[in-house]
Amino acid sequence: MSALWQGFQELLASLTALVYQVVPSFGFAIIVVTILINILVFPLTLKQTRSSRAMQELQPEIKRLQKQYKEDPETLNKEMLALYRERGVNPAGCLLPMLIQFPIWIALFSVLRVDPTTGTANLLNLLDPSTALYQDLEAGQTGFLGLDLTASASSLLNTEGLVAALPYLLLIALVIVTQFVQQRMLTPSSATQDRQARQMQGIMRIMPLFFGFISYTLPAGLVVYFATSNLFRIGQQQLIFKMDGRPDAPTAKKEPEEDSRPKPSKPQGAAKKRSRRRRK
Repeated sequence: MSALWQGFQELLASLTALVYQVVPSFGFAIIVVTILINILVFPLTLKQTRSSRAMQELQPEIKRLQKQYKEDPETLNKEMLALYRERGVNPAGCLLPMLIQFPIWIALFSVLRVDPTTGTANLLNLLDPSTALYQDLEAGQTGFLGLDLTASASSLLNTEGLVAALPYLLLIALVIVTQFVQQRMLTPSSATQDRQARQMQGIMRIMPLFFGFISYTLPAGLVVYFATSNLFRIGQQQLIFKMDGRPDAPTAKKEPEEDSRPKPSKPQGAAKKRSRRRRK
């Protein structure tokens, strides 16, 4: 397993070095590799999104079954399985793609991280010394748009002050904002949510701040990876919306027009005739 994991990291490192041959910039190489990986896992992301949406649409029926068979767990399980089978929904469909993607993210993290004891990128331990990326990293060419991709916002703030750390803090702010936008796009409108869904939404709002917190101590190269992933997924989610529609689209059925129109009033002449008859 260790050899397989090492080989996977070396594969990602070689991909980064290959991109660097075409685009001789460490930062742009990270961006291109991040985009390529997100394109590669797009079918899994699409499957995850559709499975999550299908589960959301089934929630009213699931709650009805839970209420109906709350005293009979065995029957409840059978009815739930029958419902999933009838609608073609796999409850694990929204989790399995994420579990498959997770090792990719961890491997890329391992490739881009910087050894705190030596201050060198882990890429140097994974690359062939003959590659241009290895030679440039060893020579200290790790700059990108005025950032040192091996440095972190926390280290610069402690050693050189706020002015030096400001570009890194702005990059972290980009990660927080794009993560929040991404979460917002995936959240149904509050009108269609129950109490449990609103509680989950509150928990998910913490995620952008969590990513911002961990980005504060991570090398800027990894923060570039986070920001690129978020921006790509925002565009990816727009594409999924065009394919499948938005999850918060209104589902309430409109009443027939004749029910909503005011009933015509009776002619005044007829009302006067009836009034005269009553007097007689």
